[in-house]
Amino acid sequence: METGISSCRAKDTTVIAIDGPAGSGKSTVARLTAHRLGFFLLDTGALYRALALHLMRHGITDSAGPVDPEVLNSVNLRVEPAVGAMQVFLDGEDVTADIRSEKVGDAASRYSSRPEVRHTLVGLQRDLGTRWNLVAEGRDMGSVVFPEAKVKIFLTADLEVRARRRYLELRDKGERPAFDDVLADMRDRDVRDETRSVSPLVQAWDATRLDTTDLTPDQVVEQIIQYIKESCADASPVS
Repeated sequence: METGISSCRAKDTTVIAIDGPAGSGKSTVARLTAHRLGFFLLDTGALYRALALHLMRHGITDSAGPVDPEVLNSVNLRVEPAVGAMQVFLDGEDVTADIRSEKVGDAASRYSSRPEVRHTLVGLQRDLGTRWNLVAEGRDMGSVVFPEAKVKIFLTADLEVRARRRYLELRDKGERPAFDDVLADMRDRDVRDETRSVSPLVQAWDATRLDTTDLTPDQVVEQIIQYIKESCADASPVS
């Protein structure tokens, strides 16, 4: 665990909230930060992907009306966190790898704009925040899910840089997308995230904004760790 770091805890657990648009680096940065702190990782994008997979398996399309509450309520999601990592189980099946496909990711982006979908997962996310010290990454961690988090970070980067990162990530997985398609998809996701009626992507008023365009993940983590040290210097130590 990072030495010299004290928590800003108001309760028995500490949450570090990291938000930002797709491709801003939040997944990598959150994982590295969690490792540095010895915290568990809450990858909320993985939860939305798992719920999207559940809906897809039940034949629910992302262009239909409100999602059948019985289908939503029937979802059986289980999370097994570890330091800097998280496994997701759907109906007892480990879907941690399956949910990383571009198809599931695109569906998750579309489903997540629905109020009933977001409502289904908020309770689970908050419950995890009462059980463990977390680095929570997503799009509404600091603004909606954990508004009382004492440390909130909002990552951003130029659109084309974010698209390039996603493009290279897909190529590393063996996929061969066209960069222009990835860029268009990234632009569409931004619009959906920023304009949805419930929990839109916004920077919390008390979040620290970091532009990652010209920074490596390690450089971003160093800035976050330094910010935590400065913000929490007078609080009780993390245990």
